[in-house]
Amino acid sequence: MTELNIVALVSVGAHPLSGRPRRAEQDARAVELGLHLAGERLQVLHAGDPQQEALRAYLGMGLNQLKILEQPAHSDALPVLADYLADSSAQLVLTGSQAETGEGSGMLPFLLAEQLGWPLVVGLAAVEQVSDGVAQVLQALPRGQRRRLQVRLPFVASVDNAAPTARQSAFGPARRGLLTAEEVELVADPLFASAQLQPAKPRPKRLKVIKAKTGAERMKAATAKASGGGGQVLKDVSPEAGAEAIFKLLLEEGVLR
Repeated sequence: MTELNIVALVSVGAHPLSGRPRRAEQDARAVELGLHLAGERLQVLHAGDPQQEALRAYLGMGLNQLKILEQPAHSDALPVLADYLADSSAQLVLTGSQAETGEGSGMLPFLLAEQLGWPLVVGLAAVEQVSDGVAQVLQALPRGQRRRLQVRLPFVASVDNAAPTARQSAFGPARRGLLTAEEVELVADPLFASAQLQPAKPRPKRLKVIKAKTGAERMKAATAKASGGGGQVLKDVSPEAGAEAIFKLLLEEGVLR
């Protein structure tokens, strides 16, 4: 496999029960995937407070250094990260799919790829090979399925629980590793500063009643792809008609009330 210049973006996570700061689970999986692909050449980047001790958990995975773009809370990390990556030689940027603290909107990979003008792969499970500036990757789909894609370098990829499980963090390397801070231009985020944060609650999922009698029939019903029999295909319609159809669907699904 061609040697890749890989950058993994990490954030400070929170324990789901105690709320104590820790390494973010999906960001740690991104680091694990980066270590598998690039080894010691992997660069790990964080935009935020350099005094966060939880960041040392990433160093404990075998990293010698973690670079921090120093900025206070309520600052916008997007333009800082985009400027840094645009000036770097990065070919692959790995992120988690959603932060465990802060806004947690999951929009950073999308906005970052849009600002850089790079392709985005969601749900990256593995990078199989790279040749002639094109990477062959596996994308995770629902129900354990996988899809093989070819994407041109450079690109941004978000990983989730389909990526390899992150190795444990060792105390010794975590203390010996370096947290190097770099001063950057601060960009205020007035929307986040004026927002009221509250814990996210999982939305209830609709349960499908399975009437199969045998175990084989129940297994087939549980793993079968969902069939969209009630959908509607719109072709050559006006923007107003398309928007009305989307609005009606969102009302029926309970997204809008």
